[in-house]
Amino acid sequence: MANILLADDDRPLSTVLTRWLKKEGHSVVHVEDGLAARDYLKYSSFDLMILDWTMPGLSGIDLLHAYRAAGGAVPVLMLTGKNSIEEKLEGLGEGADDYLTKPFDGRELILRVKALLRRAPAVQGDNPSYAGLELIAASNAVKVNGTITALTAKEFALLDFLMRRKNQIIPYDVILSSVWRDDLNSSPEALTACIKRLRQKIDTKGTPSVIRNSHGIGYGLFGSKD
Repeated sequence: MANILLADDDRPLSTVLTRWLKKEGHSVVHVEDGLAARDYLKYSSFDLMILDWTMPGLSGIDLLHAYRAAGGAVPVLMLTGKNSIEEKLEGLGEGADDYLTKPFDGRELILRVKALLRRAPAVQGDNPSYAGLELIAASNAVKVNGTITALTAKEFALLDFLMRRKNQIIPYDVILSSVWRDDLNSSPEALTACIKRLRQKIDTKGTPSVIRNSHGIGYGLFGSKD
């Protein structure tokens, strides 16, 4: 069972979503505006957030931006009527883990929720390190030259995947099939957005990125320190 924060000002839709989620055994806290959602995040912990893009007080995309900027790593599913590729990239770029365009089937929502809640069990003592980076499995974080930085679940999984295959270029499709697996949001755009966020968190300003892109082939993690 997961504790889910649902922020959406569409009452009829939220009522249905809450019913679907509770039927799956989850606990749901529903609020109708971004400010109320922000207040809940100050003193409550959640396993997943479902945010509507457009809400009174504080939009879902602005709430997501602030949450990720503060180091929040809980998976986020964005709900929106926006369906252009630019808007999807904006959401992914701000740190959304998945994106669902209204209207949608309840079965699709449940599949996406299950995918986002799925976690590979952390291996005790297995914190791979390379090039000044050390993954901290217990807290979904990375230590960058001594400074701990929170990662989203997808960012952590991607960095872990690349770190365990350091100094080699991994094809795009292999990364997607391995890191995103059965995630319905698996796409080149999702990979690009996740790489961009990771670079912002782990790269040192003024130096080349440790994540190398071989155009048309794939990505790899390269550095000078083991």
